[in-house]
Amino acid sequence: MFSAFYTIRRWSLTTSIVMTIFGAFSNAFAAGPPGTIPEETSFLSENDKAMTTMMDDMSIKPTGNVDQDFVAMMVPHHQGAIDMAQAELRHGHNEQLRRIAQEIVVEQQQEIVAMRLALGQPLPSSAPAADQQTTGSTASPTKSMPPNGMDMTMPMSMPKEQ
Repeated sequence: MFSAFYTIRRWSLTTSIVMTIFGAFSNAFAAGPPGTIPEETSFLSENDKAMTTMMDDMSIKPTGNVDQDFVAMMVPHHQGAIDMAQAELRHGHNEQLRRIAQEIVVEQQQEIVAMRLALGQPLPSSAPAADQQTTGSTASPTKSMPPNGMDMTMPMSMPKEQ
């Protein structure tokens, strides 16, 4: 029991240190170097927000249940990957990277669902992704949708357990 707690705590501390260092570098470039285009500035801002949210949401108070604590930390981690991939879909132009970003969205959502189901937690309702049209939208695929035209995105943020 104590070993699992210390392992989770050590992992959390290590992750926090690495992300703090990464955050320092991303903050240094958030405004962008001279000549940065507004689209890149917007991307960097969204990415920084996703990283900050992820790190804040991963900081949990241990419950004594290793499985629950693992999921409580992994869901925000996966949601952070989804948020960053969606920023790429909104701002990126490289089709190969856009396909990878779409795969990240789908795969990370599936893993979040699997973890929640393993613990018997309720799943959130499905909603359009931030990069999808929401008003008057038809089922026609958009640039960021997979080739089959199915929108497989849904929000996966989980309330922080106290």
